[in-house]
Amino acid sequence: MPGPGFTLVELVIVMTLTLIMATTFYTFFKSNLSGYITLQSDASNFTDAATQAQRVSNVIRGLTGIISASDSDLQIYAYFFPSDTYVSQVHYYLNGSNTQLMADVTPMTANPPSGMPITSEKKTYTIINNFQQSSGVKLFVYLDASNNALATPVADTTAVKAIQINLAVASSGGKNQAISTQVSLRNRKTNL
Repeated sequence: MPGPGFTLVELVIVMTLTLIMATTFYTFFKSNLSGYITLQSDASNFTDAATQAQRVSNVIRGLTGIISASDSDLQIYAYFFPSDTYVSQVHYYLNGSNTQLMADVTPMTANPPSGMPITSEKKTYTIINNFQQSSGVKLFVYLDASNNALATPVADTTAVKAIQINLAVASSGGKNQAISTQVSLRNRKTNL
């Protein structure tokens, strides 16, 4: 009497069913893991953009003077670090390929108009590494007292009463994740 065993047909059926179940599980797991990683990356990029928008807003909010103002270029006198004794020349701009938002920070010997920039101590920071400029949206929009956009480059920087900052990063869906914030310059010092 033969022992309790499996026939070749039974083994093939069990192996086929096991293979089908393993393939289904692998496909399900891989697509969900891929989706999770994509969502995590998008969330991380947007969080970084939101954090940097807040950081840029804080610097602009504390500006004491505007040197020059255009669509994707802003030069100001402002405290870049809260511990700074004097303002610095802060220059926000897009790199040559418009994929990074940069900031050049040049400390001053004293506050303007008596202070001079210390060019040997200039530092460049990457604010957003994967910047995506949305079509038709300017990086900086300068507003007058009536909240109307000023033509750029702004000739009379004293007319700027608020600055709108529009930041965007790429997302996996092909659309940009954008964040926009408006900073009022009501507390700007004009009696330097």
